[in-house]
Amino acid sequence: MRGEVLHYDEDQGFGFITGADGNRYTFTRENLRRETAMPRGTAVEFQAGGGQARDVFSIAVQAASPAADAAASAAPAQADPAPAAVASRAHPFGRSAEPAGPTDLWSYFWRAMTGNYFNFAGRARRKEYWAYCLFWTIALLVVIGVGVLIDVQIGTFDSIEIPVVTIGLFGAFLLATFFPSLGMIVRRLHDLGLSGWLCLLILIPTFGSLIILVFALIPTQGRENQWGPVPVGVRI
Repeated sequence: MRGEVLHYDEDQGFGFITGADGNRYTFTRENLRRETAMPRGTAVEFQAGGGQARDVFSIAVQAASPAADAAASAAPAQADPAPAAVASRAHPFGRSAEPAGPTDLWSYFWRAMTGNYFNFAGRARRKEYWAYCLFWTIALLVVIGVGVLIDVQIGTFDSIEIPVVTIGLFGAFLLATFFPSLGMIVRRLHDLGLSGWLCLLILIPTFGSLIILVFALIPTQGRENQWGPVPVGVRI
């Protein structure tokens, strides 16, 4: 997959990439195919999996000829000017444009259920979190409604039997959305500069859910943090 480097800390050997699919991926020094500078805006190719980028290499470096490599080594002060030039052209204030997908409510929910199904890295803005909650609730109501209609048709509610279909569909829905929901909470906490492990607060009866609710209402941290840059669409 093709993408663009959002951040890379050479001292810690850790960084982020925005893929062509609009998702963000983490990578480490060990994931680089070739040890090289990775400034913001560098175009790269990589293998995506589980929210992590592997086998990362710079397209500019890959395409360079041996003669160009020799010239670059002879003049290190002028090495790799292309990514910086691309970054400066991409955004008038020096920040590279992020090739993210749509930021409407449905797109946020759809990405959470598909590309971000097992994604516990990166950040999720407040709008993304509540868009997911909105469509998750609508989907739950639809599932319960279908279950009730089926139970009514087979006469479950006319006897002392429990509504098996409704309970079964409800349980299956919760299991199917467990990882996307947990990942969304973790990424929302990251967006506030907090550790994702705070999601365990939800295990505290009553008060845990209220604490998570308060976190979900707090605006995005208006700067880049250790979990990535400010999400696309947020005005700083």
